[in-house]
Amino acid sequence: MQLRSDKDRGDGTARYVLSGEGAGTIFRIDEKSGDLHATQRLDREEKASYTLQAQAFNKITGLPLEPATEFIVKIHDINDNEPKFTKAVYTASVPEMSDIGTFVIEVNATDADDATYGNSAKLVYSILQGQPYFSVEPETGIVRIALSNMDREVRKEYQVVIQAKDMAGQMGGLSGTTMVNVTLTDVNDSPPRFAYSSYHLSTYESAEIGSTVGRIKANDGDEGENAEMKYRIVDGDGKEYLDIITDETTQEGVMVIKKKLDYESKRVYTVKVEVTNTHQDPSFSDLGPFLDTAIVKVTAKDVDEPPVFSRPQYVFEVNEDTPKGIAVGTIAAWDPDATHYPIQYAIDQHTDPERLYHIDPKNGSITILKSLDREVSKWHNISVLASEINNPHQRSRVPVLIKVLDVNDNAPEFAMIYETFVCENVKAGQLIQTISAIDTDDPLVGHKFVFTLSSMNPNFTIFDNEDNTARILTRRSGFNRREMSVYYLPVVISDSDYPIQSSTSTLTIRVCSCDATGNMRSCSVDALLLSAGLSTGALVAILLLIVVLFSALKKQRRKEPLIISKEDVRDNVVSYNDEGGGEEDTQAFDIGTLRHPEVIESNKLRRDIIPEMLFPYHRPSPMKECADVRDFIISRLQENDTDPFTPPYDSLATYAYEGNGSIAESLSSLESSVTEGDHEYDYLSNWGPQFKKLADMYIGKDTGVSN
Repeated sequence: MQLRSDKDRGDGTARYVLSGEGAGTIFRIDEKSGDLHATQRLDREEKASYTLQAQAFNKITGLPLEPATEFIVKIHDINDNEPKFTKAVYTASVPEMSDIGTFVIEVNATDADDATYGNSAKLVYSILQGQPYFSVEPETGIVRIALSNMDREVRKEYQVVIQAKDMAGQMGGLSGTTMVNVTLTDVNDSPPRFAYSSYHLSTYESAEIGSTVGRIKANDGDEGENAEMKYRIVDGDGKEYLDIITDETTQEGVMVIKKKLDYESKRVYTVKVEVTNTHQDPSFSDLGPFLDTAIVKVTAKDVDEPPVFSRPQYVFEVNEDTPKGIAVGTIAAWDPDATHYPIQYAIDQHTDPERLYHIDPKNGSITILKSLDREVSKWHNISVLASEINNPHQRSRVPVLIKVLDVNDNAPEFAMIYETFVCENVKAGQLIQTISAIDTDDPLVGHKFVFTLSSMNPNFTIFDNEDNTARILTRRSGFNRREMSVYYLPVVISDSDYPIQSSTSTLTIRVCSCDATGNMRSCSVDALLLSAGLSTGALVAILLLIVVLFSALKKQRRKEPLIISKEDVRDNVVSYNDEGGGEEDTQAFDIGTLRHPEVIESNKLRRDIIPEMLFPYHRPSPMKECADVRDFIISRLQENDTDPFTPPYDSLATYAYEGNGSIAESLSSLESSVTEGDHEYDYLSNWGPQFKKLADMYIGKDTGVSN
């Protein structure tokens, strides 16, 4: 490009100067001819235009020939940039078995060339890898399914390569590529299937209910909840004995015992097991059925089992008067194994401690060894053991309940001991007592007692109420306790069971003095004793025994011991228990009393009780004035240890020393009388309301002293 001024005469006096964007670096002007040159390669994608100014000057005068001229240099685009995708790798997922044309993902590429100039930035998408499974729309970059019935269980991952080419895809255009990783997600399109049509398991016949026999598993190509299965037994002769549950973690069918197996009765148990998906998709029902079946055979293995009783428990009845040696009942047991070993029986002696029964070890017959008494025990609960003769360790136990039936072998008697009295002023025909009876027997229809007198009695009569009670009535009046204080009335009580049992009970009737209303006032001593069941001689003996015991206890009066406890040492104990009067003590404690105990000894009596003086009394020698209590205590201890006049019994001298004291000195009022007047307590009023009482007490006292 050449720039030329109209003022340039061509004589070489004109000089051209360039300024503006890129002047001197990117662009250069020939100052003589005005030719404009580019000094380096230009990139439109970096800068599409440059604004420059050119001006001509007189080379001799240096003056401009004309005003500066501005011009723009525009860079024309060429196809020098290839398309670039927004991502180097795309990730997408789509359900398996999707229809053709199902959207997968959209990819995007850009071209830095000028889209308004030619086809340098016009892109076309195509697929380089991934056919025939996927396709891409040329203009939009949308990837779609291109093949139907894509099965995840056959192939799960696909890598698709997409190309973007400029120049509208023509020859010579530039291109860029990207990769799309496509994953087929699972749908429930695979029904569960057993690997085998039949399975064989085995377990011992002794397996407990609920124990595991074995596991079976169906295969399902799906995953997640689409692969969840459920097992159940639908048929088979072992359906009553076996059950199957689903292990939700492993998706296995766990065969368990539902009812005890028996090798001797059945050795192979067969069931038909069905497996189904728990989450089914109706849109894929045409691929079903989504279930499968298999035959499971469980073989029971023989175990040496203990004997089996014919019943879980036995209940026998026997009359209480049944003679010894009579059979009560028979126990039956057998060996359930195929060997059928003989059985022997025995009674667990811990359940029959009185040895009332015996069992025949061969035939299991239970007989009576001792007489039975229903009134002692109505039921006998024993245990019978059955064991194999060839293997005694194989043993079973069964409870045997023997009910002892009642026989009318007990006569009725009074229900209680009656304390009956008759008043001296009683009238004939007056009720003096109502009696009842008890019977330890237990008849089926209940008790029915009959009350009568053993013989005609001139004083009393009996009236049967026919409700198992009777009334005792007087036949006359005018009883006198001085003539007869006690009457004995024999009463015959009979039951109505078979055989009839009867007994005679004697009713003791006292004669007492009563008031007009019939209330008893007094009775004779003999009558009272007889009513209590004691004779006069027995009462005298009891009274004599009481007197003797009372006299013996009175003679053994105990004296108070000299030493009541281990802590009480009676001998030379000097007690100092004056604790002072506290803060209000204005008379200081005299420490001299403690330092000169001879003053105390002269006025204080010993508490010791000594029958006689074996040694002369030794008075401790007075000590010199001691400045330290500790020296005084040590001196006293040495004096007591070396004293030759010490009594032969224990003597304890207790001295307590609490140390030299605190550097804070004592808060006590001891010895304060010497220096009390030197103290001033006005500062206590400044300590607050908590110390008001203390301030009033000391400040007031100090004021009183000064006055």
